[in-house]
Amino acid sequence: MPAVTVENPLTLPRVTAPADAVARPVLAVTTAPSGFEGEGFPVRRAFAGINYRHLDPFIMMDQMGEVEYAPGEPKGTPWHPHRGFETVTYIIDGIFDHQDSNGGGGTITNGDTQWMTAGSGLLHIEAPPESLVMSGGLFHGLQLWVNLPAKDKMMAPRYQDIRGGNVQLLTTPDGGALLRVIAGELDGHAGPGITHTPITMIHATLAPGAEITLPWREDFNGLAYVLAGRGAVGAERRPIHLGQTAVFGNGGSLTVRADEKQDSHTPDLEVVLLGGQPIREPMAHYGPFVMNTKDELMQAFEDFQKGRLGTIPAVHGMTESGPRG
Repeated sequence: MPAVTVENPLTLPRVTAPADAVARPVLAVTTAPSGFEGEGFPVRRAFAGINYRHLDPFIMMDQMGEVEYAPGEPKGTPWHPHRGFETVTYIIDGIFDHQDSNGGGGTITNGDTQWMTAGSGLLHIEAPPESLVMSGGLFHGLQLWVNLPAKDKMMAPRYQDIRGGNVQLLTTPDGGALLRVIAGELDGHAGPGITHTPITMIHATLAPGAEITLPWREDFNGLAYVLAGRGAVGAERRPIHLGQTAVFGNGGSLTVRADEKQDSHTPDLEVVLLGGQPIREPMAHYGPFVMNTKDELMQAFEDFQKGRLGTIPAVHGMTESGPRG
């Protein structure tokens, strides 16, 4: 159950698409393959198999968990570098500690988001706190990579700490859905995340049988990823379920509907809605670096190897690991 919620959604501002908005068709529904990241925590690769022209400016997204760890099992990532994009880590359930070589970091837990602009480059680590490693417990979250345009790729790194209580909460006219605007805006209601590339990121919870038709910027792409539950997307009601991504075509609104009956362990349909203004620049991506050319990638690896992306704080007493995603 997401931590950020309200008892009565009808107390919130309500949004709906204008009646004359052109509905976005569903171009494709893909299923995320499963894998492991970092030190071995399970992920679903949400964007696997989707043509980048439908994703731009998003690069990749992993659903981390949902997993119930036994004592001693929680895992994270070792120190690793990034350059040329932003990482967005959203924790739905559980807790993660983050630290980077630029002095940013902190602890994020139920409903919190850490927004790290790697820019010219840094090193960072994400790991469960020792208390969670000892006790075990539920862990569920997302990590999204957002590209930066060429003019911003070498900007100074920046860290944003977005607390769950600060997200913009909205609902639909009938109160059947709770919309958490993490970044960007929806129908004039802005979320707290500050982005260099214009995007919108929303976590929506739909009660069984509820339907949302939201206004969507026509210059943005449109994606919907199911975190839990089952439902349908588009006016054509194309079925979609846990671990699947819907790619929407052009238009001024998008529609998601929750099935009347959900799984016993999933009371609602949980969906992440993403939209962004395509950058439409050449992209060279390898491991933890996202640049515009192969030469820039080679420079990023050289800079990392020569210690120009920062150093691990001595307090950790750890040695650098090789580049990771």
